[in-house]
Amino acid sequence: MRRSVILWIGLAIASVALSAAAAFETRATKLQAIKSVGIVSAIGEEMSLTRAGLTGLGNTAQSLSISAWGLDELIVQQATKLLSGRFRVQPVNYRRAAFAAVRDSAVTPVNLLRSDPFKELVRSDVAPQGLDAYIVITRARSKLGNGRNVEGVGLAQYRTLLADYGLIHALYEVRVIEGKSFDVIEKRAAAPLENTGTLRLAGPSGPIDETFEGPAASERLRAAIADLITRSLPVTLGDMHLIDGQ
Repeated sequence: MRRSVILWIGLAIASVALSAAAAFETRATKLQAIKSVGIVSAIGEEMSLTRAGLTGLGNTAQSLSISAWGLDELIVQQATKLLSGRFRVQPVNYRRAAFAAVRDSAVTPVNLLRSDPFKELVRSDVAPQGLDAYIVITRARSKLGNGRNVEGVGLAQYRTLLADYGLIHALYEVRVIEGKSFDVIEKRAAAPLENTGTLRLAGPSGPIDETFEGPAASERLRAAIADLITRSLPVTLGDMHLIDGQ
């Protein structure tokens, strides 16, 4: 009986490994066939201000417009520069608000069995159609301590009885959507950078300090968020094998 169980487990592991290898080969084949891409970015129109913790602070969240910062334009510019060595990147038009309105991340495990909400948006809201693939960059989500979810661009504060922690964050995920079938070829959330502080998020973030106070705080904050994006984007695209040499 024990030998049968061990044999069954071994066969199951082998089957999973073969399935994973086949899926990787399929993704690699589809990526190799891509010549032209369009880039859609919808993460940077608003910034969240989140407070959470154990001190009766009140788990509240607010948001404010940062459309003047031009973060989505920066992302498209940076992604175009990174991807142009391998693909023909063509400008596309899209309704940014429609992509930003999708709040439930399809990258998270609970949503893996659901239809990806961005497939139909690419089909209906992006022009021109007919490119080999579309690179879609949207907000991602992470837990703040053991409390609230935070997503996209923002400031997060978490208080305990003994300490007060603050972070800036730029949480995003990238999808490669095939331009004919609109299947999702690959998707990945941007990973943390070198953040080694006590409070961590599952994506690009950094600590808040006194430099974010005073009359020039808004510009310094914009620059810090832009830095998180520009440092993490090549890593994310490299992890997805979208950049030559990665």
